[in-house]
Amino acid sequence: MALSALDLYSVGIGPSSSHTVGPMRAAKQFVAAVAEELGLDAVKRVQAELFGSLGATGVGHGSDKAVILGLTGEDPETVDALGADEAERQICDEGKLALNGTHPVRFDRATDVTLHRRKSLPAHPNGMAFRAFDENGTVLDERIYYSIGGGFVVTEEAADQDRIVEDETKVPYPFSSGDELVQQCREHGLSISELMMANEQSWRPAEEVRAELLHIWAVMQECVNNGCTTEETILPGGLKVKRRAAKLHRQLTEEADDLDPIRAMDWVNLFALAVNEENAAGGRVVTAPTNGAAGIVPAVLHYYAKFIPGADDDGVVRYLLTAAAIGILFKENASISGAEVGCQGEVGSACSMAAAGLCEVIGGTVEQVENAAEIGIEHNLGLTCDPVGGLVQIPCIERNAIASSKAINAARLSLKGDGRHTVSLDQAIKTMRDTGADMKSKYKETSRGGLAVNVIAC
Repeated sequence: MALSALDLYSVGIGPSSSHTVGPMRAAKQFVAAVAEELGLDAVKRVQAELFGSLGATGVGHGSDKAVILGLTGEDPETVDALGADEAERQICDEGKLALNGTHPVRFDRATDVTLHRRKSLPAHPNGMAFRAFDENGTVLDERIYYSIGGGFVVTEEAADQDRIVEDETKVPYPFSSGDELVQQCREHGLSISELMMANEQSWRPAEEVRAELLHIWAVMQECVNNGCTTEETILPGGLKVKRRAAKLHRQLTEEADDLDPIRAMDWVNLFALAVNEENAAGGRVVTAPTNGAAGIVPAVLHYYAKFIPGADDDGVVRYLLTAAAIGILFKENASISGAEVGCQGEVGSACSMAAAGLCEVIGGTVEQVENAAEIGIEHNLGLTCDPVGGLVQIPCIERNAIASSKAINAARLSLKGDGRHTVSLDQAIKTMRDTGADMKSKYKETSRGGLAVNVIAC
């Protein structure tokens, strides 16, 4: 089973890859499957049910809106993020929904999209059931999908397998563990980014890989710019959280460049806050590897571009490829879903990815890169997912800023050693997986534990 870096990084809208991007994709896939197998002419109504974490925090994450828009054929990468709320309102007000944008059916928001706060489906906490009915209310088709983190969606049939993208592409340098990744690099005299580029060419030419990764970087830059220049001051949702990135950007731009030795960290905080505020507002972001942790990889990459001498597009590509290699290890051997393993799987994975990417582009050896990735996750183990009010705002936004600084520190710390260390990346990933399995469900994106119950959402 192979996984591309361009599967791991995808462009979507906030506030959540598993709760917004995934449900939109699942709804679109359902309509496409019905259209292909049965045709849409006989369909007069559709129904969606969201279970587990999707049901518990779906309203705060916009899961219901995502499903409605997905049924109309909208895609997370191209949907009009600014017009999404109005599009949903119009559908609900008119009581009519155009499947795939072409086939109108009657629609009642109260009965046709149900969020089950206490029910779950067996394979994963983020389960969805879709049904299509004829004029007489007879079920024409019924399918179950799971949103397994990072915007990845699998069918009920695939959920009992390994839940990775079904791709049997043969790559020249396969790896399924950190040890195998390091060994492949040693044997063939490659850096991690070189190995990844060679593997990526199993799907597309090197020039296309480079162009796609630089497009990902451009979207990240646009997201930071949007967060720094927005005139909106309050994030949507009942918490009334103030947006801070624009004000911080003005402060950093206007203040004299003093001799503060860690002033760069203020900029790193800014980059992460800007992305995650955009995400919380439903803006366009890059899943890296998820939306909830979308600020870390771009914040550290912005740090590289702004503060590391000699930074260039080649370094950006190397950074993203190296980070993706680490993300693939988490995806294949544990999880990047907060609903499955807590925030250690989202922010922890992203911190590890960013640490590895930065370590390579500032001169780290393969062994030092693996060490940086291990440090990045080791010190996020046990991190719970407890969004207040079910919104990806508190503690998610600040958590990205703090983890970005951790990633930079992990990269710098690893460079001071020779790459030899006691705890391997594989051991840390296994520990994350085991910890997630032991973690109570209230700490896994249900908003029934942690800060979510100790901070009053008003």
